Amino acid sequence: MARLAERFEADRAHLAAVAYRLLGSAAEADDALQDAWLRAQQAETEGIENLTGWLTTIVTRVCLNHLRARRSRREEFVDAYEPQAAAATAPAPAAEAGDPARESLLADEVGVALLVVLDTLGPAERVAFVLHDMFAVPFDEIASVIERTPDATRQLASRARRRVRGRTPAPGADTRRRRAAVEAYLAAARGGDFAALVALLDPDVVLRADAFAAPTGEPVTVRGAESVARGATRAAIRAGHTGLALLDGDFGLVMAPHGRPRLALSFTFSADGTRITGIDIVAEPERLRKMGIEVAGTGD
Repeated sequence: MARLAERFEADRAHLAAVAYRLLGSAAEADDALQDAWLRAQQAETEGIENLTGWLTTIVTRVCLNHLRARRSRREEFVDAYEPQAAAATAPAPAAEAGDPARESLLADEVGVALLVVLDTLGPAERVAFVLHDMFAVPFDEIASVIERTPDATRQLASRARRRVRGRTPAPGADTRRRRAAVEAYLAAARGGDFAALVALLDPDVVLRADAFAAPTGEPVTVRGAESVARGATRAAIRAGHTGLALLDGDFGLVMAPHGRPRLALSFTFSADGTRITGIDIVAEPERLRKMGIEVAGTGD
């Protein structure tokens, strides 16, 4: 048991990374690791040479069960997370589950838009793609977890890869400037940098938010760089769950806690692409579902 606990602790970062990419939620990933630890404790480990691979398989199977259950009941996550008591306790994680700052850091590391696209995949597709493309697990090992042949597993990963692969609008100076402006807007909003926001916005910028995005429940229109910047600085917490994405083919931002799109910001720009002239905030679920959200490639 001591050998198992030592290996689990040494592999915690790797196992947590696998679980997070499979589930898209730090809280769910922590639950999966707890469940995996309980299962590992009850298993016979004598003769297992590659404990890391064995633990990865257990974590993956737990996550696959979560994904299948989520898909069958169309589960919607809530922002709050209350840790559940367990009969046996795994070595304590370094950071407390449900920490919004931790969730934001993880989302940044993986990419918010990538989490959104991963969430559109079926459970087996997601497992095949994540394990093979992100963690270089051989297809024959993945096949035994998802109960498919290696060839079928390879096809699942290939199909997922086509959906996940990012693209970039036609290269050019304006494209680069638009992307830079959106990234700078997000960074300034996260940092509450009012001056930087005003510098990015056209003096006559117009922001429009639909009724689902506005706290009043009515559509809102805000005009002028200072007014829009002031509102953006008040949305710093939201910005932590927000990342760059392609929205219907152009650069924008999507807020997606746990990989579920909750709000999208589309931008219009000045002729040279350096100033933001308009922001359209969409939170209506039906409009979000119809919006083409894709991973933004690195471009030229």
